[in-house]
Amino acid sequence: MRFLSSKLAKATLCFAAALFLYAGCSKDNGDGSGAASTGGDSGGGRRQFLSMGTAPVGGAFAVVGQAISEVLNANKGDANWKMQAKGTKGSQENIRRLAKGDLQLAISNSAITYFAVRGESGWEQKYDMRAIATLAPNVAMFITTADSGIKTVADLKGKKVVIGPAGAGFEMFVEPLLAAHGVAFADLSPLNATQSGAVDMLGDGSADAAFLGGAVPTGSISQACSTYDILFVPFGEAERSKLIEEFPFFQPFTVTKDKYPGQTSDYAGLNVGSMQLITSADQDEELIYEITKLIWENRAAISEQHPAGKSINEKNVARYTGTEFHPGAIRFYKEAGIWPESDGAPAVETPAATDAAPVSEPAAAAPATQE
Repeated sequence: MRFLSSKLAKATLCFAAALFLYAGCSKDNGDGSGAASTGGDSGGGRRQFLSMGTAPVGGAFAVVGQAISEVLNANKGDANWKMQAKGTKGSQENIRRLAKGDLQLAISNSAITYFAVRGESGWEQKYDMRAIATLAPNVAMFITTADSGIKTVADLKGKKVVIGPAGAGFEMFVEPLLAAHGVAFADLSPLNATQSGAVDMLGDGSADAAFLGGAVPTGSISQACSTYDILFVPFGEAERSKLIEEFPFFQPFTVTKDKYPGQTSDYAGLNVGSMQLITSADQDEELIYEITKLIWENRAAISEQHPAGKSINEKNVARYTGTEFHPGAIRFYKEAGIWPESDGAPAVETPAATDAAPVSEPAAAAPATQE
């Protein structure tokens, strides 16, 4: 009996040692799959499994992330890694998971990344993120019904205004928009809803205005304009210029009258934070160089899956939006001759992806963090 107990004890110790050795050689990638993520070994050695955070299905982040992932896998040649797009709650979750090493790449809204790297506007710490590519614009605005009495941004004081889904982070670009016009966020009666829900609330009077946007045309704004007599609340000319000067993620964007039903004049709008591809500052330079190169060389294939891919162009892809670029991306852009002389291209109007799916990801059904 003593002999059997001794053998059992030795077997148990051997099994425990084996488990310990396995745990030491395998790092979980944070998504529950147990796949190994090994950093920068893009050549020989064991295969890397890289994860890219996107957002819930229903908006452009998930589609664009999947397109980039497929293009990378199809064109990586002998590189010993495989990319997988992962559905997440969006920008805020993506940034936190990049910081923890659970993700290697992610799609984010550049306004939200801007405040994350600075530890401002609700972020509890500074997150050391780096940009890889600036993607499609997110053109958003306050809209209201023509009979609401709201004619200017200042008129939103005391009004019920939909500011995106709960936890979406829209406050990060709405607050400076309001502040430039002398309105504090606390001056509103903020409401949370999806984009389509916001249109319904405008119709039944439960909301006085809504902040909506994405790619042009955005489906929810088209829906509102087709159903109701809609006014795009104008930004003050001086205030718009000040925002563009003060925040690098704001860009001028004119929405021509033909983009939405019932509009009789062009609208002097804003790109309030482009979609961008980001990574953590400590990600391997050679890996990011190779990924940036593959994305650039195969941008047409990405465009075939979503119009946002058209923004991977000489004027936009290396445009600075407030987050430093990763050294691997900078190296490729310099070699390709598309790196701007300064840290970012000048604030010029950029073409929007003409697609109904919103670039800024607010339209998914669940009121989760989309950005």
